[in-house]
Amino acid sequence: MATLTDAKRLVVKIGSALLVDAKTGALRQEWLKSLAADVARIRERGTDVVLVSSGSIALGRGVLGLPPAALPLEQSQAAAAVGQIRLARAYEEVLALHGIIAGQVLVTLEDSHDRRRYLNSRATMETMLSLGVTPIVNENDTIATDEIRYGDNDRLAAQVAVTIGADQLVLLSDVDGLYTANPRINSDAKHLDNVDKITPEIEGMAGDVGSGLSKGGMITKIMAARMATEAGCAMAIALGTENSPLALLENGARTTWFAAQTDPQVARKRWIASMKPAGNVTIDDGAKAALMRGNSLLPAGVTQVSGRFGRGDVVAIMDALGVQLGQGLTRYTAAESRQILGRRSHDIATILGYEGRAALVHRDDMVL
Repeated sequence: MATLTDAKRLVVKIGSALLVDAKTGALRQEWLKSLAADVARIRERGTDVVLVSSGSIALGRGVLGLPPAALPLEQSQAAAAVGQIRLARAYEEVLALHGIIAGQVLVTLEDSHDRRRYLNSRATMETMLSLGVTPIVNENDTIATDEIRYGDNDRLAAQVAVTIGADQLVLLSDVDGLYTANPRINSDAKHLDNVDKITPEIEGMAGDVGSGLSKGGMITKIMAARMATEAGCAMAIALGTENSPLALLENGARTTWFAAQTDPQVARKRWIASMKPAGNVTIDDGAKAALMRGNSLLPAGVTQVSGRFGRGDVVAIMDALGVQLGQGLTRYTAAESRQILGRRSHDIATILGYEGRAALVHRDDMVL
């Protein structure tokens, strides 16, 4: 099974119950400082770290003096607007103690369902990580209505892990893993250290175990585990209530690990290969040779574009003889692709009137 020390790219989900004191509504500052120290230590060994953090509504609720009961949508969004500022500042301050720059990323369910937004999110977070930034991701509760909400950060964290190709996901919670039954009401419940595959029996073990501040119970965690593991990302459900929760996990604290069912890159390539192309791009022999060496497809190597497609759609990549070499997610629309075909990447801004991506199809979004 996976261990945290093996992670190349790690996503950590932090629940509201860990960040915010349920009685006072105040941020648990010492706990957050210990988490930042964990993140700094993990980053030092070359691991990318992304944090998916709840807490904006819980923090804002305390500031505004709103009741602990369920809030109407408008009050939840107002609380999120107030709390999000404080949450972002808190992360910025504790990470800065270790010389780490924090960056805020707010998303909605639509951002993962729309391929154009998906590509934007992926490219933005990839760039942040390459610049040494630790992204702090949260659902955009100030604008998201029920039909465009994840509704819980367990599944949001899994989607982030899939989007950026993470190989490990840790859900820090107020429970230390999956049990055969709800341990709070059944003394015979047994803890599961490892889950090789999510079966109907495993799904049946998920009771609604959660705190008053947290929206996600065990059911949402199993849903997140299915999403993550099928995309090649191992996932852990770990107790996060104590200080330095990631250090405790590394040192053998009880948890449940869900095994990845494939490699993240293999899963992504399989997903791209399964989609029907919306158009074709024909390339010259020089571009073909570059692709075979593992390079991205640049506009300079494109000789012809056919079909109607938007940014984020799948296009077939054809050689000069009309043989399909592979397919990938295009970073330009069909109209834009026709304007820049055969041109150098540094000419794109002049031709289109705005800065664009250097590649027409990036190698990470391509399968040959």
